Amino acid sequence: MTQRENPFGQVLVALVTPFQADGEVDWAATEAHIDHCISSGADGIVVTGTTGETSTLTDPEKIKLVEVAKSVSGGRAKIITGGGSNETAHAIELYKASEKAGADGVMIVTPYYNKPTQAGLLTHFRMVADSTDLPVILYDIPGRTGVPIKYETILRLAKHPNVLAVKDAKGDFSEVSRVLNQTDLMYFSGDDANVLPHLSIGATGLIGVTANITAAPYRTIIDAVNAGDLHTAREQHQRLEPLVRAIMTHVPGTVAAKYVLHGLGRISSPRVRLPLVGPEEWEAAMIEDELALVHDVAGVDFQNFRPDRNAAAGGALPKIAGTTR
Repeated sequence: MTQRENPFGQVLVALVTPFQADGEVDWAATEAHIDHCISSGADGIVVTGTTGETSTLTDPEKIKLVEVAKSVSGGRAKIITGGGSNETAHAIELYKASEKAGADGVMIVTPYYNKPTQAGLLTHFRMVADSTDLPVILYDIPGRTGVPIKYETILRLAKHPNVLAVKDAKGDFSEVSRVLNQTDLMYFSGDDANVLPHLSIGATGLIGVTANITAAPYRTIIDAVNAGDLHTAREQHQRLEPLVRAIMTHVPGTVAAKYVLHGLGRISSPRVRLPLVGPEEWEAAMIEDELALVHDVAGVDFQNFRPDRNAAAGGALPKIAGTTR
């Protein structure tokens, strides 16, 4: 297949949205966090995705996140807007507004809750892709949406000129290989534990939650794979394993990432918006036990990690309710 130019980057951070203790967006912390991620090696930032708590953000907050990320980036990284909606008309509206706000690409999630047929998925993705000139990443995450994008549907969507990539959180490596063999779609690993396996069969990059903590080792993995240096890539993968386990296995990734970022002094509060809540005592203890096993991971030092379980407790109701249907 022909090789397309990559308009997204390779090390993409599925960005958390830092909140103040009252649940409102902490814009200063957001700017600092974006800058830190880019300085650590990220060449793409995905705002308003699952990790960004898109389901409880208002539409104006989502658009402002694109604007802020674009401004902070200053051309150093691509800005991708995630989220979307399970209502096609609303998704189109959001992506049009994101394009005007300066987004470099859009990541369209499979419509959730409705459980549409594959024909419904095909129509949804096509109509959203038709509404923008931006390059599109299809987000296949049946564990959250209830419906996978089936292989045959991906092949049909690959023919759309704006659909360039898939973020895979389905974990079917044989299907990834089939699609890579039969299309020129790019694949991005959407499962932090499977970044290196995805790359080893031809994926382009990653869209990672753990990269909020440090993007540096992912940059090393990508650069090593690009250079054919499996030894270095595997070494970084093994060093990251306990950190990935800390972030991705005990509580939702957003919750764990904010808990850790706050303990490192990188964000002002670990607050999440309801119905998400901070880790319970036993969950926090398991996260901290995993972090004790992290050694020699570039870009992060847990010697000064100071978790605050009280600050993380509970969740917030923001002043204005989100508008995602």
